[in-house]
Amino acid sequence: MGRIEGKVCLITGGGAGLGRADAIRLAEEGGKVVITDVNVAGGEETAQMAGNDAIFIKHDVTDEDAWQKVLAQTASHFGKLNVLVNNAGIVVVKTVESTTTEEWRRVHAIMTDGVFFGLKYGIGLMKENEDRNSIINVSSTAAFLGYPPFFAYAAAKGAVRSMTKSAAIHCQQSGYRIRVNSIHPGGIATAMVRQAQAEGGTTPKPADGGNAAPPGPGLGDPEDVANTVLFLASDESKFINGAEMLIDNGTIIQP
Repeated sequence: MGRIEGKVCLITGGGAGLGRADAIRLAEEGGKVVITDVNVAGGEETAQMAGNDAIFIKHDVTDEDAWQKVLAQTASHFGKLNVLVNNAGIVVVKTVESTTTEEWRRVHAIMTDGVFFGLKYGIGLMKENEDRNSIINVSSTAAFLGYPPFFAYAAAKGAVRSMTKSAAIHCQQSGYRIRVNSIHPGGIATAMVRQAQAEGGTTPKPADGGNAAPPGPGLGDPEDVANTVLFLASDESKFINGAEMLIDNGTIIQP
């Protein structure tokens, strides 16, 4: 207990799935958590589940002005920001030929623009404090692989991967006490993955009803991602910067 005691953590897309698991895990270890989402009911439920004075703020990550307001509210309520988890995302199960321009722009508005705004304004707030700070960008194994049905999603997650490295070195060269890393989950048992499977996207299938233990195949649990987020949020990972951490049980290196 207490691995991030007193650290103020903001998690986008915290109304369900990975964001919810992250919020609960960070609060369990002493984090003061701000959950944001366009899903008000889900976000408020996550705040209740997380406890430890967690709060919810309605937030559309595609809105640049909203980012500045959310960060100002965070600073006003908790006094600072130490950890930012850029988690909000959507998936469109379509190939390069079937993806519409509107779908392409919507996916990138949330996962490319949203992460850009988070980095830009999150760094601006974090650099004001003397704590060790951490930004964790949620990418995907799709940033490494050729997934035809996830064309726009994979492109956005590739952008997240690249932005992470540039931001990490920017902070380092600027003398900021901010690390920036990306995590790359594979198939995780969330509603979004189940939706992708239902729409014909190829993702790992659960083995033995989803109860197979590693090293066996199957979907991971949201807690597997949340534990990695906790590690990167904590000072235990103070020498990890600009890294990309796979959370996929070896999926992308299978022969």
